[in-house]
Amino acid sequence: MKKLLFLCSFTLFFACTSEQKDSKNTFDFTTTFEKSGGTQTPTYPEVINYYENLADSYTQIQLETIGNTDSGKPLHLVTFTPDGNFDFDTIRKEKTVLLINNGIHPGESDGIDATMMLFRDLANGTKKAPKNVVITAIPVYNVGGSLNRNSGTRANQNGPEAYGFRGNARNYDLNRDFIKSDTRNAKAFATIFHKVQPDVFVDNHVSNGADYQYTLTHLFTQHNKLGHEAGNFLHKTMMPDLEKTLQQNNWDITPYVNVFGSTPEAGFSQFMDSPRYSTGYTTLFNTLGLMVETHMLKPYKQRVEGTYALMDALIENIETKHHKDIKSIRAKTHTSFVNAKTYPVQWELDKNNTTTLNFKGYEGHFIESDLTGQKRLQYDATKPFTKEVTYSNYFKSKKEVVVPKAYVIPKGWHDIIELLQLNNVAMTTLKKDTIISVETYYIKDFKTYTNPYEGHYTHYNTEVKKTAQNIGFTEGDFIVQTNQTAFRYLLETLEPEAVDSFFNWNFFDTILQQKEGFSAYVFEDEAKELLANNAVWQKEFNELKASDEKFTNSASQQLRWIYKKSDHYEKAHMRYPIFRILK
Repeated sequence: MKKLLFLCSFTLFFACTSEQKDSKNTFDFTTTFEKSGGTQTPTYPEVINYYENLADSYTQIQLETIGNTDSGKPLHLVTFTPDGNFDFDTIRKEKTVLLINNGIHPGESDGIDATMMLFRDLANGTKKAPKNVVITAIPVYNVGGSLNRNSGTRANQNGPEAYGFRGNARNYDLNRDFIKSDTRNAKAFATIFHKVQPDVFVDNHVSNGADYQYTLTHLFTQHNKLGHEAGNFLHKTMMPDLEKTLQQNNWDITPYVNVFGSTPEAGFSQFMDSPRYSTGYTTLFNTLGLMVETHMLKPYKQRVEGTYALMDALIENIETKHHKDIKSIRAKTHTSFVNAKTYPVQWELDKNNTTTLNFKGYEGHFIESDLTGQKRLQYDATKPFTKEVTYSNYFKSKKEVVVPKAYVIPKGWHDIIELLQLNNVAMTTLKKDTIISVETYYIKDFKTYTNPYEGHYTHYNTEVKKTAQNIGFTEGDFIVQTNQTAFRYLLETLEPEAVDSFFNWNFFDTILQQKEGFSAYVFEDEAKELLANNAVWQKEFNELKASDEKFTNSASQQLRWIYKKSDHYEKAHMRYPIFRILK
């Protein structure tokens, strides 16, 4: 009898997968999405509870909390490793790491549901687990938005029945916050990103815009901007391989249709993902980035299944085709950037290079609206077509800067220092007061948007003038060498002319305001004396009066011109407070 019981126990033990925790295998891992027939998505607590149970049941899955969010709740990271090893220092040496981000806009919940099913299927053996790829995911990034559940804010979207809101707990759009990091969410994301250090990154979204036949569109990070070996690999190998695999699995896909208010057959351009966006941020560390954009008008079930199919195809391709090359490609790309003398900080479309797509759309035309009496765009889904469409997906550098050997950052700019530290930037401090020969920027010109944007009135078209100066720095000021892993992050944030620089995001607006001034009736006598004692100034002053009528007719302009020449004028006004060491 004892022998029979032993044999039964032995048989039952091996009936379970070896990775399964037999003591807690009582959970139903059918998702809300599946139970509803593809019409519903779970609430935030349901998502986290699902992953907690999954981690309790399978040794290949770990769920951990990292950092905090503006909602007061933590951010979660779920990891699937086929061997149950969750030490990322070891993982990075041996495996290719994929990071998936979901729910950055919680109303775009496709990735939340698809990833839940993907992790379950990998863990229970329904789907063959890769040996060379470790898969990590943020189950829901915008926790506050997910908790703000409704059924109306996605006005143009075909399901699910209820979902979260785009803004986070403080009404930030988190996909504009990766560089400026105003939110706790973004800070927690940076912690996760640098813990994981992914080779490939996927951010799951739902699109707006035109109507067309595709359920799936992809928005790979712009390949010219990604640059060098990684850019070429993404554009010529990784993207075509993914498209081919999906087509073999009966999923058509096209590049993200970046067109609004007109029809796609007129042609459209690739989206330029600057560092404020998730894939723009991950590019700064040479990670291969991809946004999935399912089409808003397609049924929710179809969209989730498409997102699942895309992630599955991507993992398959990394496992079978790319895992041996990706890390070396990323390392070579870093070396190529570090060894270059200049770095591009602004981009523009390269109109001489385009791609022709065999695009599957619907006939669209403008008709008179019986509501507004004006022209409105209307698509006819009963009239599908396949047409050649011009896709402008090449960009070229518009402005480049000479790469410095290092930056000097006075310790008073602690908010900048904290963001650099958050992003694993290596830096040292001065041990004593020191005079250093530096290149100094003065803000020559900039424009400012008049409408608020994500908590800021951002600058653009910034221009600087340069001068060499010997400046005294004090003990505790920071020296930041550029030759490090965070090379691109430093150039994109600290060069004021870069699109998403800290300057353009208003971190240095205090230097734009003059703090000291003068009383004209007191200063005028000194101004006259200053000109009398400086022949060069007097000559310039006379020439301005002769050539500029406004200057001649304005006593305040004349006195202000002399004041700015004098020692009274503060050195900090318009002087960019981060300095460049060129040699």
